[in-house]
Amino acid sequence: MAPSISINTNSAVTTIIVQRPYKQQVQAYENWLREIVPQAQAATGHRGVNVIRPHGQNDEYTIVLHFDSEANLRDWLESDTRKQLIDKVRPMLNEAEKIDIRTGLEFWFTPPRSHKVAPPYKQFLITLSAIFPLSFLIPQLLAPLTLSLPFLAIPLIRAFLTSLIIVGLMTFVIMPRYVRLVARWLYQS
Repeated sequence: MAPSISINTNSAVTTIIVQRPYKQQVQAYENWLREIVPQAQAATGHRGVNVIRPHGQNDEYTIVLHFDSEANLRDWLESDTRKQLIDKVRPMLNEAEKIDIRTGLEFWFTPPRSHKVAPPYKQFLITLSAIFPLSFLIPQLLAPLTLSLPFLAIPLIRAFLTSLIIVGLMTFVIMPRYVRLVARWLYQS
């Protein structure tokens, strides 16, 4: 991992790795991905991986890794297993990989290098359209649980549990996919 990347060891993290294989190495690179992805998935604290393949004139592969803590991310990025796999792929790459580390919500609206920053009103609309249904559905889904576990009906605990579920879903499940789905509209002028 680049020494200039400073990370806090206690919070969840999303890592964006951009790699550009040579055109004649794409199949070998795809084979390499099939080797490294299961290794990353087996790493302590791993919460998911998405591989965004090139489209159009773009030749970049974007690998989005989610870890439960930045300490576990550091362990994976600096592991001997990953170092060996990076040594193996390096001759296939057009340039050195780029690693960007994002904690929490900032990842949602960080555009790919080829896009400008999404306007605040669009960020607001996208976030509202995702949170509004969750703020209605999650309490409804938790209602049977609060009947069987009365302490969960305490307003502070119920609000905390609802918020915990919504923020978790937004950060790790919904927003990474939703933003990709609406990216064309989100980043257009």
